[in-house]
Amino acid sequence: MSTDVRLPVVVVAGLDRAARRQAVLELLAAQPRVVVLHHELTHADQHRVHRTQRTTSGPLAEDVDAELVNDCPCCAIRADLLPELRRIAEAGRHTLAVVELWGGSDPHPVVEVIAAAEVGDGRCMDEFVEIAGVVTAADPLRVVPDLSVPDTLCEHALHTGPDDDRTRAEALAHQIEYATVLAVPFAPRHEPDRRQRLAGLAMLHQLNPTARLVALDTGVLARAALGGFDVPAARDRVNPALALLPQQADQAGVATLLWTRRRPLHPARLFEALDQLVPAAHRSRGRFWIANRPDTLLAWDAAGANLAVEECGPWLAALSDADWEHYPPTRCAAAALDWHPQHGDRIQQLVFTAPDLDQQGITDLLDSCLLTDAELRTGQRGWKHLPDAFADLLTPVG
Repeated sequence: MSTDVRLPVVVVAGLDRAARRQAVLELLAAQPRVVVLHHELTHADQHRVHRTQRTTSGPLAEDVDAELVNDCPCCAIRADLLPELRRIAEAGRHTLAVVELWGGSDPHPVVEVIAAAEVGDGRCMDEFVEIAGVVTAADPLRVVPDLSVPDTLCEHALHTGPDDDRTRAEALAHQIEYATVLAVPFAPRHEPDRRQRLAGLAMLHQLNPTARLVALDTGVLARAALGGFDVPAARDRVNPALALLPQQADQAGVATLLWTRRRPLHPARLFEALDQLVPAAHRSRGRFWIANRPDTLLAWDAAGANLAVEECGPWLAALSDADWEHYPPTRCAAAALDWHPQHGDRIQQLVFTAPDLDQQGITDLLDSCLLTDAELRTGQRGWKHLPDAFADLLTPVG
């Protein structure tokens, strides 16, 4: 096969096995010579991964059991999936490869591995394949319930390794927000749970308003899934420093609140408010800064009543002009256009999404965590003496 023609690859994710499998089967039947590759992690606790390949005619090759290298699903993909994709691409007998992920798998690291990995001979994977689309399949009837509970993936045998302690809500939120296509089962005309379905659809749309929402069993999935995928743009879309967060919305009883302020947050008051803020929404995320750490951009990532706060490097306002060249032009341009005379690009931007969201209550609580005028006047020298309440919660990125 000439490497001038790369094999299109569609990655399909989803917690809901039935919806995910329906999406895969539709892609498999959409055109001739499609191959599906799936790594099953049922026995992840035993450090094993089971790989299958199939076409419309049945299994393409014998199933393979391999070791889960370093207890890392991405390592298993690098060791097993990439050589298979290269082999299939070079053989030239297939027009599309569908990579069906395991239930709790995050598509983001998988796509990054496929798109950029070296595969020997001094060559990269992107010489052989191209990511054509990323699909997350979800049942709208289950989206809101799955985002509201603290159940771990391990409790449902959907974890990707022995050390995977993520919740179902965390996994589902990241699957939804990274995809360019959200595939949902087709609804019967007289569906008894229509209100719950509409709430689930509203939740999907508000969490990822730029994704294309398609109904399965209508013949449109393949066209949507093969619409093209921009790996760097997708990376930026989920990067806390660059993400364009969802805007205010209210539909089918589901609302999204975008809280934006400039002045710094008081670390102790914000920490004390977490017990109320985190469970106030099914999903919340964004970027923020606290007064005693004025140079550090912090990421907020909460789902299913679990919160992760991470250090994401410096605010540009903390850097010299010469250091700006090390950061993406899009971030520099956005900072320059929205520059605050006192705080630079430092900003509070947190977005909360849930049914029956108490928008005023969340706004009032967050506003009460900001520095008062008197505290603001003490400046950064005074702020550094505030309690370092987030020291034990912060997790550096990278």
